[in-house]
Amino acid sequence: MRIGVLGCAGRMGRSLVRQIASTPGCVLAAVCDRPDFPGIGGDAGVLADLEPLGVTVAEGPAAVFAACEAVIDFTSPLVTAGHVALAVAHRCALVLGTTGLSGDVEAVLAEAGSRIAIVAAPNMSLGVNLLAGLVKRVAQTLESSFDIEVLEMHHRAKVDAPSGTALALGRAAAAGRGVAFEDAAVRVRDGHTGARRPGEIGFAVLRGGDVVGDHVVMFAGDGERIELAHRASNRDIYARGAVTAALWTRGRPPGLYGMADVLGL
Repeated sequence: MRIGVLGCAGRMGRSLVRQIASTPGCVLAAVCDRPDFPGIGGDAGVLADLEPLGVTVAEGPAAVFAACEAVIDFTSPLVTAGHVALAVAHRCALVLGTTGLSGDVEAVLAEAGSRIAIVAAPNMSLGVNLLAGLVKRVAQTLESSFDIEVLEMHHRAKVDAPSGTALALGRAAAAGRGVAFEDAAVRVRDGHTGARRPGEIGFAVLRGGDVVGDHVVMFAGDGERIELAHRASNRDIYARGAVTAALWTRGRPPGLYGMADVLGL
């Protein structure tokens, strides 16, 4: 399967290049990065600390979509809508791991899912997706008197907060409780907030160092606390999941899928 990578110069992009190069059943067909990247025209393999792969770093995404059966995008929510349009135009499957999407962009994704196969997930790792299933199950099982809090920590350069994964875990908890997420979610606490209201799903955000991604969901009751956690030590877990998702799209009908579909969860 011919797979392409957008944003190949970033940490995630280089990890994806290495993963595709080492995964049977697929080949790195095309990559690109922003036009001002000094490595434009270089070899994608060398950029990812591999032997040359014979794939030149292009300066725009159009050529990548034209050359591939599936494209993996972990870039910026500001360019997601344009990438979706290119995927539709070239009838190319899209694996989207970009977080911080606006409601308008999510609507664009939903519409495009009627034309092409899209796998969109804030976190592509097996462990996190299993965690989301566990969170939903625990929220279903425990009494509503248990308070739910989601704690996440990422590296100092992460630009969106709470993380897309943390929000997905909060949505899993809300689904388990049978409540609307937006009604229950409390993303910021500051100042004299008063006592915690029953049914809230709270979020706490930490940033620092080179932390790849830590997520903890707490169910705090009277006299006991249950904590479900996932800690990522490198980005390879996300790259493996994304390449698995890209291979999974081959032959799939149009649709907007998640990693639960890919993993059979």
